Amino acid sequence: MSEKSGADILIEVLTDLGVEVVFGYPGGAVLPIYDALFKQDAIKHILVRHEQAATHAAEGYARSTGKPGVVLVTSGPGATNAVTGITDALMDSIPMVVITGQVPTGLIGTDAFQEADTVGITRHCSKHNYLVKNPAQLASVVREAFHIATAGRPGPVVIDIPKDVQVATAQERSNAPIRHKAYAPQVKADPARIEEAVDMLAAAERPIFYTGGGIINSGPEASRLLRELAALTGAPVTSTLMGLGAFPASSPQWVGMLGMHGTYEANLAMNQADLIIALGARFDDRVTGRLDAFSPNSRKVHVDIDRSSINKNVRVDLPIIADVGSALADMIEAWKRRKHPTPDLAEWWNRIEGWRAVRCLDFEDRKDVIMPQRAIRALWEATKDKAPVITTEVGQHQMWAAQHFDFDDPNKWLTSGGLGTMGYGLPAAIGAQLGNPDALVIDIAGEASIQMNIQELGTATQYRLPVKIFILNNEYMGMVRQWQQLTYQSRYSESYSDALPDFVKLAEAYGWKGILIETPDQLDAGIAEMIAHDGPVMVDCRVAKLANCFPMIPSGAAHTEMILQSAQVSGEMDDEAKALV
Repeated sequence: MSEKSGADILIEVLTDLGVEVVFGYPGGAVLPIYDALFKQDAIKHILVRHEQAATHAAEGYARSTGKPGVVLVTSGPGATNAVTGITDALMDSIPMVVITGQVPTGLIGTDAFQEADTVGITRHCSKHNYLVKNPAQLASVVREAFHIATAGRPGPVVIDIPKDVQVATAQERSNAPIRHKAYAPQVKADPARIEEAVDMLAAAERPIFYTGGGIINSGPEASRLLRELAALTGAPVTSTLMGLGAFPASSPQWVGMLGMHGTYEANLAMNQADLIIALGARFDDRVTGRLDAFSPNSRKVHVDIDRSSINKNVRVDLPIIADVGSALADMIEAWKRRKHPTPDLAEWWNRIEGWRAVRCLDFEDRKDVIMPQRAIRALWEATKDKAPVITTEVGQHQMWAAQHFDFDDPNKWLTSGGLGTMGYGLPAAIGAQLGNPDALVIDIAGEASIQMNIQELGTATQYRLPVKIFILNNEYMGMVRQWQQLTYQSRYSESYSDALPDFVKLAEAYGWKGILIETPDQLDAGIAEMIAHDGPVMVDCRVAKLANCFPMIPSGAAHTEMILQSAQVSGEMDDEAKALV
């Protein structure tokens, strides 16, 4: 077998694994790898403007395509800049392999130029990490890393490669698939537990399916199976923020998103259910509210491939460790084999319809100012037939998008859930556009959050990506301001954006089209102009400055303590706030 450099081995293994796109930024400690990239044409490298953006772009690519995202950054600040995106991917279960350069092995531990303990820094924010000290081990490590990143509960894996290992040679590697000897996630459920879950479901009077991002991670078949099981049982379906699109929002069985900014009917149904079937969700604090008041009278079945998520936050009656798609298929088969009829849930649905009648997502549609909810609904109306991929930044606009932009299919909603990372949306949209070149990709943004990674406008320009950005510009860090209003008597400490750029001129400076929407009568035409343009577009949509995102469950409160509108908010508000919330 011929000898090849570590850098060449790395590129060959990535090619063999089917990697098509790498998001990265060069530096001294990875120049041998970049030289190897230069000599091939199978892998497309996307030059971002910041390493954090590389990780978010890889997340967007992975979330929208189902393929693992790949990142390549240099040592020291290159690796530390990637930490936020690595943590984001860990929290949201996104498959990603991050390759970092490192100083030569002989300099490790000497505080050499651009040295950082990447393995130590990323140990607690990655699913697994490696420091490769021998080029002969590189091929097997890379293959193992991809297996770990994509098997079981997906997540980010870091491979730290010293510069001398990239240059040193080793024998050409085998292309046999590698699996970690000790890592074998349980994919198939215990049949007896499936039977028990099905019998519990058939006997329940007030069941609900509580679904999460695990449904989407399991693949498109899992979403189809969820729809089939819901049809067989007639039970209502709710979802976490990360699970939107796994079940169609157009279905009458859909009760909306649950949790802190979820719907009244979803949260009350969870509270009053006698059986919760949790599918690929992890009972996080934004969903449960106050734990001692969470669904007090329900039995709980939890299906999850990650055994560490079982009983972590909420004790359940029946844990099922399995891939959720596989478990759904087994549940459907067991339901049919046991000849369970569709349960009579008329009384349960009558109660849910009563909660729906509250119309918790209604808002005042004013003539003098664009309400942010109206802007999202208008965007949805204009694009719903085009199957858009929607990314978001983080804040009020994110929650309004989750509430008012309806998703009928998986892999169309890309947002930062667990970590809540501002600056996620634009690079994620770039990654999604690369993975779906013919799709309409729109980043719904806030004027504060978009500035976190706004330099990536240049990346979209360089690679001629027709990404659209729709900014809900209220001149505040809206979610921070909302909490300050509700909890700190309207003391708006450092939450007003006092020196905003002219977003239209900024867009034009980067070669984008800029559109300004200031009044309600300009809204539909501005959105139509954005969609019609065949290149990248940034829309600056000026919305009500002090609008709040309702409904909401205050931090530490129970599902039954939802605030549905501003009139329920205790404490003093000024007249302008009262008029706009």
